[in-house]
Amino acid sequence: MTKQLLSFITLLFTTLAFAQQDGYWDKDRSTTKEIKVSARDRIVIKTEDLPLGTTEIVYRITLLDENQQLAGSLVSVLKSIPDPTGISQGSAGAVFVLSKISGDDKCTYAIFSSDKLALEYKDSGKTMESCLVQDEPVSKDAKRLSIEKSKCLNGNALWFGFESKNWIMNQKIILEVVPWVDKKLSRGWSLDNRKNIIDQCKTSSLAQKMVNSDDFCVCVLDKIQTKYKYQEFQKLLTVERSKAFKDSGSSCFGETSTSSAVYADLRTQASLLIKKAKYGDAIEKLGVIVNDGKAMVLDYSAIGSCYLLTKQYGKALKYLQDGEKLDSTELLLQLNLAHAYLLNDNYKEAKKIYKKYQNQNVTDSLSWVQKTEQDFKAFQKAGIQSEDFERVLKLLE
Repeated sequence: MTKQLLSFITLLFTTLAFAQQDGYWDKDRSTTKEIKVSARDRIVIKTEDLPLGTTEIVYRITLLDENQQLAGSLVSVLKSIPDPTGISQGSAGAVFVLSKISGDDKCTYAIFSSDKLALEYKDSGKTMESCLVQDEPVSKDAKRLSIEKSKCLNGNALWFGFESKNWIMNQKIILEVVPWVDKKLSRGWSLDNRKNIIDQCKTSSLAQKMVNSDDFCVCVLDKIQTKYKYQEFQKLLTVERSKAFKDSGSSCFGETSTSSAVYADLRTQASLLIKKAKYGDAIEKLGVIVNDGKAMVLDYSAIGSCYLLTKQYGKALKYLQDGEKLDSTELLLQLNLAHAYLLNDNYKEAKKIYKKYQNQNVTDSLSWVQKTEQDFKAFQKAGIQSEDFERVLKLLE
């Protein structure tokens, strides 16, 4: 066995292994028709309806003498070519597709994507509106057409128009058409249908929590595609479709990488809003984290601070006390807790906390006293006044 032959066989089996995962030749919905065309006549033949998900077709045209028979059908030939790209590579695949025999008769032909255009051809012989034309008479021909490169596959069928080039005798033409079906597209999930699902996903409450919801919505789409054919999904009741979205969304959101990214985005958004003094908007972002049970101690500290700056002192105290249960050693939270007691007219409790940590740092470079002074200035800028601010500063001297 030569190296070239061995390489070809290896490539063939490798291609088969991958191609079978992506699609298949649909032999059950292929077209095989024997047509007799009168001398100098034109005739139009419609193929079988192309199955949903057809992305390519291979056709073969063979003209036979009266008593000739095809040596092998196109379907049987294509069993040895598991990937349609093999037909257009100029290798053995392309040779196999051509009929091994043909007669002396010849014809021209054209392919149309609609019944109307095909009938116009039959009446006038004009091929200007065809998606493919063979105007040089042939006794046999075979080609592969793909949806990316040919307008022929715009509809759900093809119309072949033949014109006999015999001046005296009738012709016998064998037309064979075999579709290649993409497994994923055969479930009805066209580009427009997938975009529609993603657009719906982006309006969901979960997606709106995210700065960039693309990955999340692609995950939702994948889960819906796996569970339903598009036609099945469309037939669901409105409440059933809503539940499918919710279940898929919950599953995708529950994935660690997705949920972690969402909460990180919310914290980033809240931080930027706080810097712009948009405390109400920041509360909304931080509230999502808290309500989802994903808050850390600094989240409680931040939302407590925002409630203080918007003069919602009771809520501030509640969230800061909840945060203290997570980590009582976090001094940024402890300082906000002291502020909350102070603004809730509980100077006694506030004083205990202010004194307890006055000699420590709230961060590696910011002291408790410095941070207290900064916070009081922020309160005053927000329109919050208290005689106790000076009492606390004197207490810390």
